[in-house]
Amino acid sequence: MTARTSDPTMHIGELADKTGLSLRTIRHYDEVGLLKASGRTEGGFRIYSRDDLSRLILIRRMKPLGFSLEEMTDLLRIIDVLDGEGARDAVVRSELETFIAQAVERRAKLEEQLAMADEFLELLRRQ
Repeated sequence: MTARTSDPTMHIGELADKTGLSLRTIRHYDEVGLLKASGRTEGGFRIYSRDDLSRLILIRRMKPLGFSLEEMTDLLRIIDVLDGEGARDAVVRSELETFIAQAVERRAKLEEQLAMADEFLELLRRQ
């Protein structure tokens, strides 16, 4: 498999630099099917596109919210369907709304934890 020549591509190291993720993490995502490389060089090195970069940034944004790899895979499937011919699919739209609700809830929990951390720091500083 080779990458489309019309798309600007990058090697895994550049992708890691742009996302702040480790090479090991990106390779793991490839192994579990979460983010497949767009292509390979003749020497077998992974090549990634701008679309792959966008996808990986989305994955990275899900990590702090505690989404599992399975949940990430489900959301990426939903996004792929909506980007394709399923843009008006009510079931898929409903699945997306469920993810949005979960993300809102998880963000609120993180916000609570951050407030507690701020309180803790204030208590320590008063000592």
